[in-house]
Amino acid sequence: MTPLSTPLIYAHRGASFDHHEMSREAYLAAVEQGADGFETDLRLTKDGVIVCWHDDDMKRVADCDLVIADSTLAEIRAAYPILTLADLLEIALRFKKHLALETKHPVPTRGAVERELLKSLHTYQSQISEAGICVSIMSFSWLAVARLRSSHWNTVYLIPYRWVAFFNPGRSIGPSVDTLAKLHQTKMSHRKIFTWTANSEEEILLCRKHGANVMMTDRPAFARSILESA
Repeated sequence: MTPLSTPLIYAHRGASFDHHEMSREAYLAAVEQGADGFETDLRLTKDGVIVCWHDDDMKRVADCDLVIADSTLAEIRAAYPILTLADLLEIALRFKKHLALETKHPVPTRGAVERELLKSLHTYQSQISEAGICVSIMSFSWLAVARLRSSHWNTVYLIPYRWVAFFNPGRSIGPSVDTLAKLHQTKMSHRKIFTWTANSEEEILLCRKHGANVMMTDRPAFARSILESA
C-alpha cells in the first residue's frame, strides 16, 4: 500500500463549486480558499488566441451559440468575459500558483493549440521560473501528449480507464478518482499522479490514501479542511 501523503490542491476550473467555472472570480476565489494551483481547459479561437474554456461551444456556460473554434476573441468577449491563457498566467504568477493546463481534443486545428501553448509558455518562461511555479500540460489525447514529449514541461496523460495506463506517453499520469483506486502502483511507478476530480470527503481521502501528488477539486477550501483534519 502506498504511504499516506498530502496531495497538492489544484482548483478545478477555479473554485468552480462557488463561482462560474474558469472565470476570473473563480480563480481569485481559489487563491482565497488556499489552492496550491489552478487547473484549466484550453481551446484556440478562430484568430489563434488560447482561451480558458471546456466545451467546444458557449451554450452551457454562457447561453450563447458561438463555437470557440469558429469565433474570434472579440466576438466571444462581446458575449462573455472569457479569460485568455495570458490572463490566467498573470493571475498564477501574481499569486505563485502552479498550473495544470489541459488542451482539448478533438479540435479542427489539431496540434495548433499545443504549438501556441508552447510559444506562450516560452514567452513567460523566465517569470514562471522566478515565481517558482510548476506548469504541467495535460490531455486525454494520446497524440497531443506525445507531441509534447520533447518539451521540458511536465506532461500528464489523463486516463478515464485503468487499461489506458499501459500506453502512457506522458511524464505523469492523470487517473480519475475512480480509476486511481483500481490502478496497481507498478503502473504508476516513477510518475507523478494528477487525480481528477475529488469533491466529496470520501474522494479527497481516497486521493490521499492512494498517493496522489496533485488532487483537482471544485472545492479547494473544503478539500483543505478535510486533509488538515484527517
